[in-house]
Amino acid sequence: MCGRFSFSTTKEKVHEQLGDIDTGVNLRESFNIAPTQHAYVITNEAPARLQYITWGLIPHWSNDGANAGKLINARSEGIAAKPSFRLPIRKRRCLVLADSFYEWRTEADRRVPMRIFMKNGDLLVMGGIWDVWYHGDYAVKSFSIITTEPNTDMALVHNRMPLILHTAEQQEQWLAEPDLDTVLAMMQPLPDGLLGMYQVSELVNSVKSNGPELHRPTPGTPTLF
Repeated sequence: MCGRFSFSTTKEKVHEQLGDIDTGVNLRESFNIAPTQHAYVITNEAPARLQYITWGLIPHWSNDGANAGKLINARSEGIAAKPSFRLPIRKRRCLVLADSFYEWRTEADRRVPMRIFMKNGDLLVMGGIWDVWYHGDYAVKSFSIITTEPNTDMALVHNRMPLILHTAEQQEQWLAEPDLDTVLAMMQPLPDGLLGMYQVSELVNSVKSNGPELHRPTPGTPTLF
């Protein structure tokens, strides 16, 4: 799964990687984005601008619009048939932007947090789905991150990984592709060798922690890859 991620970058970096995207006046930085918080996405509805929406999908058919953080991830397997996801995967796809995500590796009787990022310095662009829930004229947009089986690198840490779309062609296709079978075929693990990973402080375990110290490698620990 993907349960925490970070977004610390510049407008220039976003434009360099994603083109002429409307980023708004200021980018909100966060080193510890948690479920039910807001994050930056690019939707197929508005592919030329960033939107800042809620993490944790609220289906359009929800009775009360509550977000309990239960739908932060959408498993790729069977996604087209699940009630909460079957419309979004067909009609409402998005790119979720991050500079890294966190995963916890089990070691004996403890869970060790790891920071995972693109080795080449690119932003992580994760495939997601979004929906909008209305209460009268009041609209709430929300999203889930799609997860897949892990690649060989990620299997050292966890049995799932986010769908990472690492080329501009993949990102454009994810937003624009009309054919469901083609979309489903895109949901593959990232090729091996593209990610970097190292251990970070257990401060990341608390949603109250949100500073650059969360990105610092734990002294004396090796980089896994």
